[in-house]
Amino acid sequence: MAEPQGAAPPQSPSPTQSQPTPTTPTPPQQQQQQREEMMACVAALEAALLPCLPARELQAVDRSAHSSHQIDVERHAREFMEAAKKLQLYFIGLQREDQPTREEMLRKEISIMEEELKTKSELIMKHEKIIQGWRKDLKEQLDRHITELERV
Repeated sequence: MAEPQGAAPPQSPSPTQSQPTPTTPTPPQQQQQQREEMMACVAALEAALLPCLPARELQAVDRSAHSSHQIDVERHAREFMEAAKKLQLYFIGLQREDQPTREEMLRKEISIMEEELKTKSELIMKHEKIIQGWRKDLKEQLDRHITELERV
């Protein structure tokens, strides 16, 4: 597909190009680096997709007898698919990073259960104190009734 003169697609850094990274990136630097990698993948995907967008031109190429047009379309489609695969792999990697391991899930579940147990134990102790207060009040009331009955 012949590109109009002066309208070259935007060049973007390849997602496979290595970028300088500090030896021990801090979490904000790591997030920034991941964001830059994602943006590079998106830019590569966009750069590969842009030549494929003009529908009229693609229809004309399909009807064209020139094999070079077909080769251009196939090359752009292949570049687009490669960029899409890289972007998909990037997002799959992010998804895996976000998923907690089985050990982490179990630790979290255990801590939730321990917190629940602590809360319930405190509630039981509170109710036991209330019940002891009631027993004391009832014993005093019983003693008063017994004392009154003995007077009569």
